Amino acid sequence: MRIFTFFFVCCTLAAVAPFFARQPANSTESLSFPGWPAQFEGRALTELPLTERERQFTEGFPGKIARFTDGRREIVVRWVTRETRALHPAADCFRGIGYSIHPLPLATDSDGNRWGAFEALRKDERMLVRERIYSAASNQSWSDVSSWYWQAMLGNSQNNHAGWWAVTVAERQ
Repeated sequence: MRIFTFFFVCCTLAAVAPFFARQPANSTESLSFPGWPAQFEGRALTELPLTERERQFTEGFPGKIARFTDGRREIVVRWVTRETRALHPAADCFRGIGYSIHPLPLATDSDGNRWGAFEALRKDERMLVRERIYSAASNQSWSDVSSWYWQAMLGNSQNNHAGWWAVTVAERQ
């Protein structure tokens, strides 16, 4: 019975904790957009038009979304001004357009940044996808959207006043 009571109390606290999150002193809606990057991992970026689905998704999104190529990969960059459930894992997008998803171990790039990774398969198409979210003003980063969301929601991100970058890289295999 003690274990059940302990479990119930923990679940209740977890459920109500977001309602007591610290709110930033100033509104994040007024953040100045710093502009899109010109390169990624040492390669020049060329902006691509958003698809109709992506354009629809930008409505009500707290920030900006753009799609790029570096000549061999597609890179979706999202600049986010506040915690939001509208920023969701790339795996959800790929599943939504018919891919099957196979999780991969965390990937580490040449700068030591950790990325969530998965393989996306559809018919004869195979994609290697990785994603990460990082603070615009500190060294904090997250390899999955859920970790970022809860840290931001509970006010534990050191960046609640500067925005975050969410980067998704998809490469055909």
